[in-house]
Formats: sequence, C-alpha cells, structure tokens
Amino acid sequence: MDDNKSPNGERGGCIRLQIIEQNKQQSDNWGSSILFEPQRLASDPISEADGGTSRRPAVQAPEKKLTLFALRLAVLEKMASSLGAMGFIWATVVLLGGFAITLDKTDFWFITIILLIEGARIFSRSHELEWQHQATWSLTDAGIDSFRMLRSSSHCLLRRIKDFFHSFSTLQPQRHHDRELKGSTNVPKLTEQKSLGLPSRKWTTSDVPLLPYARWVFLTKNISKLLYWLQLSSASACMSLSLYKLIKQNFGDISKGDSDKRNRKSALNIFYALAFVEAMLFLIEKAYWEWKVIRYKLLEEVNNECELGPSGMVSIKRFFYDAYSKCVNGSIFDGLKMDLVSFGMELLASESNDEQLIGATILWKFSANERFSGDTLRKIGTSISVMERLVDMLNWKDPQEEEIRRSAAEILSKLAGKKQNSLRVAGIPGAMESISSLLHNSRSCDRAADEICEKEMVHDRENYEFSAFNLLGLLILKKLAHDPDNCAKIGNTRGLLEKIVDFTLAGERLLSANHAAESQILAVKRSLQVVKMLVSTTGTTGKSLRKDISEIVFTISNIREILRYGSKHATLQKLGIEILTSLALEEDATERIGSTGGVLKELFHIILNEKSEAQNHVRVVAGEALSMLACESERNCNRILKLNVLAKLVEGLQHPDLLINAARILRNLCTYAGTDHFIELREVTAAAHTVLRAIMSEENKLQEAMLGLAAQIFRFMSSQESSIMFEQTSIKEEDLAKKLVQIMKQYQHPPIRVPRIRRFTIELTIWMMKDKEKNVHIFKDLGMERELENVKETTSELESFNIFSGTIGLSRQSTTVHSLVETALDLLANAPNPATKHRI
Repeated sequence: MDDNKSPNGERGGCIRLQIIEQNKQQSDNWGSSILFEPQRLASDPISEADGGTSRRPAVQAPEKKLTLFALRLAVLEKMASSLGAMGFIWATVVLLGGFAITLDKTDFWFITIILLIEGARIFSRSHELEWQHQATWSLTDAGIDSFRMLRSSSHCLLRRIKDFFHSFSTLQPQRHHDRELKGSTNVPKLTEQKSLGLPSRKWTTSDVPLLPYARWVFLTKNISKLLYWLQLSSASACMSLSLYKLIKQNFGDISKGDSDKRNRKSALNIFYALAFVEAMLFLIEKAYWEWKVIRYKLLEEVNNECELGPSGMVSIKRFFYDAYSKCVNGSIFDGLKMDLVSFGMELLASESNDEQLIGATILWKFSANERFSGDTLRKIGTSISVMERLVDMLNWKDPQEEEIRRSAAEILSKLAGKKQNSLRVAGIPGAMESISSLLHNSRSCDRAADEICEKEMVHDRENYEFSAFNLLGLLILKKLAHDPDNCAKIGNTRGLLEKIVDFTLAGERLLSANHAAESQILAVKRSLQVVKMLVSTTGTTGKSLRKDISEIVFTISNIREILRYGSKHATLQKLGIEILTSLALEEDATERIGSTGGVLKELFHIILNEKSEAQNHVRVVAGEALSMLACESERNCNRILKLNVLAKLVEGLQHPDLLINAARILRNLCTYAGTDHFIELREVTAAAHTVLRAIMSEENKLQEAMLGLAAQIFRFMSSQESSIMFEQTSIKEEDLAKKLVQIMKQYQHPPIRVPRIRRFTIELTIWMMKDKEKNVHIFKDLGMERELENVKETTSELESFNIFSGTIGLSRQSTTVHSLVETALDLLANAPNPATKHRI
C-alpha cells in the first residue's frame, strides 16, 4: 500500500473538504488554488445573516395604525353600548316599572318605539357584522370564506344557520358596508376549481339561498345590506325621536306642586338624553369609520406600507377585524398587542384551508420583504410548532392546497438561510422527507403523476406547478447543505440523493437551445450546487456522500453532457467540473470519472480550445480537475497520454490562463504515468525553455508550478541536452543556482500561498548537483548548505501534501522534505575538493 494513501481509500485520510469560494481578485491573477494551497476559513455568510453584532434598526410596524384605529372605534362602541344598556335599564326599571301607570300615552308609546328601535338596531348590528361579513369575504369576492365570530350575546341565530349550512366556518366581525370591500383582490389559486367550472362540495357563502324561492331577496349578501341600513335608520330614528321629546318637553299635565310628576319628567328627560347620546355616538362611530376607511383609505395605506400586494387586502382586513373584535370583547387594549406576524402564525394553525392560506401568505410576504424579514424569520424560528406546521404543509399534494404548500416552501427557503433556523428545520422529524416530496421530475417519475394525480381532479396535473416546487425544494436543500450535519441528514434520506442527481440531467436539446426555459436551467444549476456542497462536506460524512453520489450511475454521465453541450452555460460547466474535482478525492471515484467515456476528453476540450474572456474561469477549474484526476492515478495518466494532448499542454504554457494548471498536469503525468511512457514523455522537454525563463522571472504560484515541473522535466534530459538548453535560453547554470538559493532565502519559513516551493526548489537543486559535479561547488559557494540546514529546523506538515482542503492536508507526499534535505546535504558533503582533484 502506498504510504500516501489512507487505508480507507481516501487520499491522505481526508478529514474535511472545505470548498471555499475563490477571491476573483487574487494578487497574482494566476487562477484557482482551492485545492493546491491551504485556505483559512472565511466567515460563514449564513452566520452573519443571523444578525450578529450588525443588527438593523427597528422598523415601525405599519399595522399599528390599524390596532390604534380599532382601539378608538372600540372606545366609541363601548361607550355607546354602555349608554344603551343604561337607557334600557332606566326605561324598564324606572319608567315602565315606577311610572308605568302615570305615564302619558304619548310618552309610553315613544318609550316603547324607542326600545323596539334600539332592540332592532342592536340585533341588526350584531347580525349585520356576520351577514355582511359572509357577503364580502367569500371565495368569489376575496378568496376567503371563513372568519371567526364576534362573541356577542346575539349570535345564536347565526349558529343555527351554520349548523344547517356546513359551508359556514367560524366567523369574524365586520363593521362596514359593501362599498368598503369593492375591488377586493385577486382570487388565489385555491379557487381555480370554481373558475374552471368544476363541481364544488362547498357553498360560497355569499350565494347561499336561505329559501328555495325568492332567491335574490334572501341571498346572504343582500341580507347583510338590509341589516346595515336597518341599524343606520334605527339609530337615526332613535336620535330624532329623542331629540323631538327633549325639545318639546310635552310629558303630559305636570303641575308644579306634584313632586311625583316632576320626578317623572326628570326620568323621561334622562331616558331621552341617554337614547339620544347613545344613537349619536353610534353615528359618530360610523362617520369616523367612513372617514378613515372610505375617504382616507387607511386599510389600503397599511397594505401598501406592508408591501403585501393586491391580494394583501384580504389579510389586512382580516387582521383589523380580529383586532377590533378583541378590543370590543375584552379589554380595549387587547388589540394593541396584536401584530401581523403573530396573526399569520395563529392562522397557520387553523383547520381551515382559507385561514391557512391567509397566514402563510402574510408570513411569506414579510419573510421576503427586506424591511421585515429579520424580525419575521426570528419570530418564526423561535416557534417550533409553526416550523413543524410549515414542514407538514410541504406534504400537502391536493391541487386545491397548492398555494398554501408553495407559500410554506417559500417561507422555509427563507428560514433555511439562517444558520440557527436551518438547524432547527433539519432537526424536525421527517423534515428531509417533506422537502424531498417537493421534488418531482416528470422525466423519471411518470408513475401516475405521484400522489397529486391520484386526487379527485386528475386533469389538474396539467396546471400544477411542479417546476416551482422543484426549484423551491432544491433551494431549501442548497441552504441547508451549508451545515455538515444537515448534509448527513440529506444523505441518509431515502431516495433524496437520486432525486437531486436526476435534476442534473441537461441534454443537448436543452443546453443548445437559444431560448431554453429559464426554470429548467435554474433547476439544473441548483441541483449542481447542492451536489457540489454535498461532495465537499467534511470527514466521514463527506467520504460517505462522495461514495454514494459517485455510485449513482447518472452522476458523472450527466456532468459529461453538460461539459459536452453546455458551452452557452459556463456556470453549469463550472459547477459540474467542481463536482468532479471534489469526487476525485476518493480513489474509486477518480477511477469512475476517468473510465466514463468522454469526460477527460471534454475537460481537455475546454482548457485547450480558445474561449471568451467570460469563460476563463471555466478553463481554470477544468485544469484544476485534470490536475486532480492525474494526481497519483496511473490509469488516468495513461488515458490522458492516449488523447495525444502533450504537445497542446506544452503550448498551453505560453498562455497566461493555462500556465499554472498546464504545468501541474504535465508534472503529474511525468510523476505518475510510469516508466512505460518514458519516450512519450520526453516530448515534455520541449517546454524546458519556457519553464526555465519562468523560474527566473516569475514569482509566487507560477514560480512554484514551474519549479515543480522543472524538477520532473530535467529527468528526461541528458547532461548534454541540459547544457544545450541552458545555452539556448542564455541562462547560465550559475544564474539558476543563484535563483534557487535566493528562493530559499526568501522563504525562510513554509509559505501558505506557495506551500511546495521549498520542496520543488530542493528537488531541482538535487537534479542539478547530480547532473553536473560543478554545480555542487556552485551551490556550496552560494551557501545552499546553510539554507538547507534552516529548512531542517523550519519544515512542517504544510510542505508534506500535494492537495489541501481548507487547512487540512490531503495526498501526503511519498518523500518527506526532511529526507530531500538530507539527500541534498549528502551531495554537498561528499563533493570532492577541487584543489585536491587538481593535484591528483
């Protein structure tokens, strides 16, 4: 077993592979070095998104205007109700109880009429709220047909009607007339069944005929209008009658000496005053409502500030009525404690699909809004029950629940972008299975169209937006995959890896189309991003994922199709190549990639053919992938040699975009191809001139790559050939020796950006000393021995690896730097003294 292979088959016993996004503005602009130098881990963008120290300033909640408006209305309502109750008690106990016999006939009938009017108004007020509410909040008018009932003492009649008509759900009070709800909102997809003319099992509440005949008269929306105008007319009549009696003061024959009659007059004045003030307060309340809602358009203003869109009016009105209901039924301050996020979370737990849709829509809109997303996601993330509900909604495959399911997926996609929330989401039992249910690929899942198509309305499958759910599912997985623990859960979810890989399929027809469907390309991109993150996971989890993904027979072949036909989609090609690079960390996967027909050929096609400037980054990662595939793989090196690309790789050393990776590929070929290809590899010596000049003139990564290649190229040259080469380049061996000593002095300690530069320098020094004896004396005179002794004291693990993953070294070198130093020192120590040799 090679000592640079771990027993488990993973190169260098890989603990972690951390793919780090490359900084586009590198100091030397020579390309990617993700795997060939150690990288300090950058701060996690997801962690920063959690808030940290940079918290946004608090945003004033627009819905506070509604809760304050509800409070003011409730104050007027309670004042009117209290005065009405006092007036009723005064009339029944004092007037009709104490003065019933002595009351004038006119006053008796005035009191009776006022009480009847007040009773009718109270009755019409409570039921107008419910009937008007049903008339406007319906599936046809606003997309909603279920609201909670105002808990007043007079809703028994409505409860009986609800028992009879099962379509009536819990109701919510409403204190305005039909004009205020005109031009409501767009009908959600929940109502598409009706718009398509399909049979419905549920009454639309505004169309319920209470009697089999006289349909127009007894529609609920018309009854609500009747009740609304009844309370307005009754309040006006009550105020008019009371005011008339207060002005006229005609309470019958009341002599000045009769105290009983004087008391009766005072009692009547009090009653008429109470009735007048109560009716006036009610009309003031109505006028205030009309001014704020109709003229000032308060609801529309709040909806615009919340940026909920046209459909948001449903949610805003519903929220206001709940706030008003709490102010009326409880403390007047109860409504002030409400906010739209908590309201949406509350509706999410409802048993009504319509209420769930309102709640999910509110949370979705606020989660996507830059101003409100932080507080909204923080509040949702701290409620396990809400997150469990959202996860459960992902499994709802009834076409009528499509909009709810989509909203839940949108919210979870936002939640998954926060690190702590992503851990909580993934920790919910069955979460991964629920997310997996979002993925539906018709190309491979044409079995009766999944559970959705087994529903009642089979032809709804054509209108069901599978692509939207696919994109959302992949987006959620992509965000969850930032955490290694979540990656393990994704890998352990039955059938999920196969689904993800299936979305990476993009054939010639899709990739070559001039106007390919954006959703299809995006699905491929997101699936590739998810796979890339999975194969770059840490330790045993990463090893297991790379093994499982590489064993899926479509993984590599799908990427090959992208490489072959995806010239118009450089981003997809780059992602596919990065996946191959990560998979190449596993010995078995490296062999699978190399043995899959056309993969190596397509990679070379990408790096060796002229590309636009925009696609240079694809060439860089392709070269990196080939370097990885050729590293320590004799079979892949043989396959590359059969492609007859050596000459083009040598030419590639002339192109700035290919310099580093071409040098690495050539070095790996020279190192690992085996002795059977000695004659073929001699072709690489044609690059000696270019390599030597680069060593003398360049710095950093390019210099390191050229030093590594030089140490291998010169092995294929005889002493005479090397002398000719030095003459042709006008570079003396003394000059090269000076440069090597200078490099050793420059890097007194192992450098992070060029971790192998001292190793390669020592290897080239050893070759030069072995090539010509005079070079030993040159190095001795230049002080190379002292520099080598320094290396012995400063060498570290950093110099012992071919490949790095973050700060973890992979693919340990078979020869240590310490042993190279010992070899070089032995050559320097055993060199004969020139003076002694001359005397002999």
